[in-house]
Amino acid sequence: MKVASIIVVTADWEKAGQYALKVCEAVSEAQNVPLEVKKEDYDFLINHGEKDEFGGVDMPQIFFKLEDGAIKHIMTRIPLRKEDGHPDLEKGIKDITEALAKQ
Repeated sequence: MKVASIIVVTADWEKAGQYALKVCEAVSEAQNVPLEVKKEDYDFLINHGEKDEFGGVDMPQIFFKLEDGAIKHIMTRIPLRKEDGHPDLEKGIKDITEALAKQ
């Protein structure tokens, strides 16, 4: 099933959200797939997102919306570099691009 759009759910107060947004913007532009940004959409996260052991949801989370309207969770947070613990934007772009190619 073809991906209709990339969805990123984030919040202005969540610092990691800026990295998720950068990664999603890069993939969206490179792969010509529309990007949807949802700010603090807890209903969406509760219905489609990854939850912790207490049923809570983290931000940011990244999803694909498929042509048939189905939502597929792709990633919670951007991977971190092992050497310094900083966000690994290149790996995040690579992981999302690979997930996109598998659809």
